[in-house]
Amino acid sequence: MTGTLYVVATPLGNLGDLAPRAADVLRQAAVVAAEDTRRTRGLLTHLGAAPTLLSFHAHSGERRLEAVLEILAGGRDVALVTDAGTPGVSDPGTDLVAAAREAGFAVVPIPGPSAVATALSAAGISADRYLFLGFLPRKGSERARLLARAAAEEWSVVLFEAPFRLGALLRDLATAAGGGRRATVARELTKLHEELRSGTLAELADYYSETAPKGEITVVLEGTGAPEPPPDRTDDAIEEATALLADGLSRREVARRLTETLGMSRNEAYRLVMGLP
Repeated sequence: MTGTLYVVATPLGNLGDLAPRAADVLRQAAVVAAEDTRRTRGLLTHLGAAPTLLSFHAHSGERRLEAVLEILAGGRDVALVTDAGTPGVSDPGTDLVAAAREAGFAVVPIPGPSAVATALSAAGISADRYLFLGFLPRKGSERARLLARAAAEEWSVVLFEAPFRLGALLRDLATAAGGGRRATVARELTKLHEELRSGTLAELADYYSETAPKGEITVVLEGTGAPEPPPDRTDDAIEEATALLADGLSRREVARRLTETLGMSRNEAYRLVMGLP
């Protein structure tokens, strides 16, 4: 009989938030694969648990992944944990879960604390729908693309950031979305020095430029409240329609094709085609 991989959510900071089911799994699992063994050892000591502790983090190679699969194949259960929160959500674990599932091992999620849900619940910003972007790249075109995506998003956006980069993130968001867009900075959630500060991006950027933040940070950005307007495809439509007319197609047929290829309404496509020479 093969082992089971348990994906266990652990507290963000307050040990009282550990779910009873998660505690039972950590006490009973033969092996705990941990992002930081030193940090997890403290949690296990608190529970009176003494499993084999195995390091498994973002830079663990294929050999370590195969070692975990061998443990499962040998019939021993493995509990996967990260430093805090839910494995796989801006944390290591996705590759191991995918490999375990592909190999046919049972994978059982043990839900619990999540910085995303915790921040959203207390931000006072709509959480009916949201976009989670995690940590943005520190620089480059991908950072610019994601900042633009966050600024244009209809729904709330949740991001993670390191404290020493928070000011830069807030300033960049203010540039992309406008300084008046509202946001909440959630810091040290569930811990002794927990802080949730709301305001405009400009206000928050000013505050944290003068007050150096500490600890783990989640940012909730208010959405625009309206869908992003569709891109203007007029030039594309004119180019395509001109080529199709030159091929001898009727104007009605050209209009029909524009609705299929460019998603234009029939009336819009027909007016454009009829206006061409």
